[in-house]
Amino acid sequence: MRRGVGKRAARFLPILNWGREYGPGPLTDDLIAAAIVTVMLVPQSLAYAMLAGLPPEVGLYASILPLLAYALFGTSRTLAVGPVAVVSLMTAAAIGGIAAPGTPEYVAAAIALALVVGAMLLVMGVFRLGFLANFLSHPVISGFISASAILIALSQVGHLLGIRVSGHNLPEIVQSLVRSVPAANFPTLLVGGGAVIFLMLARRQLGGLLRDRLGLRPRIADIAVKLAPMIAVIVTTLAAWALDLGADGVGLVGDIPAGLPMPSLPDFSPQLWLDLLEPAALIAVIGFVESVSVAQTLAARRRQRIDPDQELVGLGASNIAAAVGGGYPVTGGFARSIVNFDAGARTPAAGAFAALGIALVTLSLTSLLYFLPRATLAATIIVAVLSLVDLGGLRRTWVYSKKDFAAVAATILVTLGVGVEAGVMAGVVISLGLFLFRTSRPHMAVVGLVPGTEHFRNIKRHAVLTDPSILGLRVDESLYFANARYLEDAVYDMVALQPELKHVILQCSAVNEIDASALESLEAINERLGELGVAFHLSEVKGPVTDRLGRTGFLDELSGRMFLSHYQAVAALAPDLVEKGRSPAGA
Repeated sequence: MRRGVGKRAARFLPILNWGREYGPGPLTDDLIAAAIVTVMLVPQSLAYAMLAGLPPEVGLYASILPLLAYALFGTSRTLAVGPVAVVSLMTAAAIGGIAAPGTPEYVAAAIALALVVGAMLLVMGVFRLGFLANFLSHPVISGFISASAILIALSQVGHLLGIRVSGHNLPEIVQSLVRSVPAANFPTLLVGGGAVIFLMLARRQLGGLLRDRLGLRPRIADIAVKLAPMIAVIVTTLAAWALDLGADGVGLVGDIPAGLPMPSLPDFSPQLWLDLLEPAALIAVIGFVESVSVAQTLAARRRQRIDPDQELVGLGASNIAAAVGGGYPVTGGFARSIVNFDAGARTPAAGAFAALGIALVTLSLTSLLYFLPRATLAATIIVAVLSLVDLGGLRRTWVYSKKDFAAVAATILVTLGVGVEAGVMAGVVISLGLFLFRTSRPHMAVVGLVPGTEHFRNIKRHAVLTDPSILGLRVDESLYFANARYLEDAVYDMVALQPELKHVILQCSAVNEIDASALESLEAINERLGELGVAFHLSEVKGPVTDRLGRTGFLDELSGRMFLSHYQAVAALAPDLVEKGRSPAGA
């Protein structure tokens, strides 16, 4: 009894699994990883809060309690949750029409949004609805993220130039940039441009330099590359302080309140929640897909597993914790999780230790960030998100599937032309549309016997033997309401072209399910063929499908028979064809 209760508790509290094995070794590795991740997360959290239109300290708040909550409820050993670029952009788009950036109402809306997102994820996790994310195809998600990365990068160009840029889509941002470029601030451009160049060079060449010239181990060199943003923060902050760049018009972060906000409940205004429901659902889905993709990738490298449904619970708890702690929506970040993984994190405790490190910075070190140029934060965002633009993926999709490419291109165009929320909706609709289109017109093949074997293959692709009295038809899809009529029409058309036909054998090796609509179509086919004097047979029907058909009267009314294999069907109905296939002449 106790063991059963323990398993159920561990299902919702994975910490009970890895916590039993925790010892000095994992503790040391987690502390080292936490120190490295903390150094990386401080500038990243400030930058992403700025991207969301929020005060910088809100990014720090969103990186504390969520990490602690995920350590309790998450199943990935190395995923690091917190603010990420795409979700930050979606947050700005979601609350931009509710309140003006910089106002207390704007911050309150962001906190409420985190709570709504968390509640949605938590409900999905409790009801084990993780499979819903599968309805967003990976090419469409890739297209959405690429388009969002372009919007994010362009939106930060204004901070590099020291000008104000507004807009939620490509035309608006470009128009705003063009109007404001004459007012660009040269010292700001020097700081921001220099930071971009340094970060890009660090990403491309620093690792090789540290490995080849200085002889550092690859793991240490890679971690040093990922800490380049902190170096840029330190150097430009010291330069802004020493040269008094603020007096030359360089935008600085300024005062960041020291200390942590008291835990509190967000605004429960019914109208605010109604306004946030749609964007919260989109953020929840996109955040979950991004987080699970990262978590599965990292888990596979160590031969570990994650539970997608429990990940919903973990992310839901993290977002609720973000709301309680004064933050905004969070998810598992790719860059921070990779750093956490490479730094040697062994358990989610590394995230909890990182949260304590960020809390320490928030309590006592925020005064050191007063002279941090906003252009530096913009540079870290631009360099980070440009790596998300996957043009190679577009090219591969074009070569492999023109339909998938059309879906990706449509998602990109809608995201760039209208905005991120419309882009997500377009991605969902297009993904579902592609699924329905493909399954509503399933691939069907007329099959014949491969000489010398018991195998049947497409007559258009292989040299096979056929009999004019038999139509062997393989359907490569489950049968349901969307394709039932298509199957009917295809069978009738083929029968009309073969006047000598006596038997139709439907090979069901790829049919995993037959719904009520498809059953009615099979009954109609059976009746129609019977009127024409043609027997209707089934072959290779899977067990669960046979069980369901057996609960109806269809099998009793079937004009033909059910065969275990297609070969057995042909052997019984056209033995001369099988004999011909065995003979040397047939071979």
